[in-house]
Amino acid sequence: MEQKETAEPNANSERVNPRATCNVCRRLYRDPRILPCLHTFCSDCIGRLEPLSGDASSPVTVLCPECDFEVDLPASGPAGLSTDHLALDEVFLEALATDGPLGCDLCGEGGAERRCDVCCVNLCAFCCEAHRRQKRTASHSVQALQELKSRGRICRAVLCSLHPGRELRLFCPPCDLPVCPECAAALHRDHGCRPARDVIDRHGDAIRELVAARLRPRLERLEESLQKVESSQEALRARVDAAACEVRAFARGYARAVEAHCLSLLRRLEELRVSRRRSGAVDFAERLLTCGSDAEVLSAKGVTLRRLSSLADGGRDPHPVAPDDGGAICFRPREPAGAVEGFPVVGVVSSGTVDLSRCSVDGEGVHQARQGEPARFTLVCRDSAGEQLTRGGEQVLVSIAHKEKETCTVEAAVTDNQDGSYSVSYRAEEPGPYSVWVCVRAQHVEGSPFSLNVKKQLRRHSGKFHCCCFCSSAGSKEARCGCPGTMPGGFKGCGHGHKGHPGKPHWSCCGSTSERSECLPHSVLAAVSPRGHLRTVEL
Repeated sequence: MEQKETAEPNANSERVNPRATCNVCRRLYRDPRILPCLHTFCSDCIGRLEPLSGDASSPVTVLCPECDFEVDLPASGPAGLSTDHLALDEVFLEALATDGPLGCDLCGEGGAERRCDVCCVNLCAFCCEAHRRQKRTASHSVQALQELKSRGRICRAVLCSLHPGRELRLFCPPCDLPVCPECAAALHRDHGCRPARDVIDRHGDAIRELVAARLRPRLERLEESLQKVESSQEALRARVDAAACEVRAFARGYARAVEAHCLSLLRRLEELRVSRRRSGAVDFAERLLTCGSDAEVLSAKGVTLRRLSSLADGGRDPHPVAPDDGGAICFRPREPAGAVEGFPVVGVVSSGTVDLSRCSVDGEGVHQARQGEPARFTLVCRDSAGEQLTRGGEQVLVSIAHKEKETCTVEAAVTDNQDGSYSVSYRAEEPGPYSVWVCVRAQHVEGSPFSLNVKKQLRRHSGKFHCCCFCSSAGSKEARCGCPGTMPGGFKGCGHGHKGHPGKPHWSCCGSTSERSECLPHSVLAAVSPRGHLRTVEL
């Protein structure tokens, strides 16, 4: 029932003055009390707050429902907190503004027409007359409710809780409390109580000074900080929204790329299916016999018989292959497949069957080599789509034979790399032209046989690659060089800037200016004794 009563005012929350409503129960204040953090709630709402700490010997600590500030309640509970009289004024004004029926607070029967400013009670006409007849309340100010409504505010006295009907008109400085005359005469007799109107300016100025000098600037800085936080939050929201748009655009683009890749894979499968059909000649012959008329068969029989006969009689039998049931065709979903419209995709279709017309041979060693030096080339097996096979196991045969010397052959070593490629290495001991046969399943790959030229072995240099005899021999007059350079003064070798010097570093044994070259036997040094060759340190 308590929850139901709490929820009822929500229906009219837009019409209720928020300053007259408790933020906990969402109803008009009932005995409003002020927490130490200066937020006001109903006394019973404060009493229902969950305590954070506190026992019989320490004050109870609760969290303010408005600001989450930890506040301590007095030992007497919510009743010990100060009453929010401004909130009571707002509650009464709200009752006037809603034009609801106000009952008499004394008899509870008649409709209220007036209000006693001192007793803070609504009175019907009968109780108002009785209120004026009583000696204790005869002097109280009683005003019409309609007049209060037109003025928009209530001017009433704050009454003492110990002496009902007595107004708090005095202030006790030692106790820092407003008191009524009876309290001043009894409980605060020696405290020097003064009229409230005489001390209100000093205490009010202290509050105003604290607000204006310290709290208002801090509040302004806090508002500036809050505005900056709000601006940063707006920028963050804008960036998040932009990033979300980018993510959605990326997802749509990626979806299109994946769909395009899917269609490409399906086309690839269809191409494989067509490529696995029987040879064109046999297919044409069967179709001619099945669909052709007598005249069509007779007119095409000549070319058909010649082609079929050449296929039946030509060469040795091909390498035996098991009937193709499509089992070699597979889909590899995790293998990278490049990019589609800038998006990387995965998944490839592999036929698993080598196509000799698509195989390739790479490497310098298949066309040229040097006598006595190792040479290499690589065979890459591909399927009908030109893609490299991802497995090994093919029957690869490589034969290297001299074209002019029938008995001269070269042994080649084939290494299966288990990824569709095969490394071939060899060493030719005789120079000259060779033929290189590269066969898979006893059939030549595209371009086989290849022409190989093995060049003669380079004659190594016996001297030093230097700049001149003078520098390399530390000025020795007897040092000689394979170049025709000479120097005056009895020197037998070459020097910088003298006659016959090649103008660049050269070999001392033959005079060649190329560091990577063959030592020529017919150089000018052939007529010189080997002992005359320059034998000094390298530059």
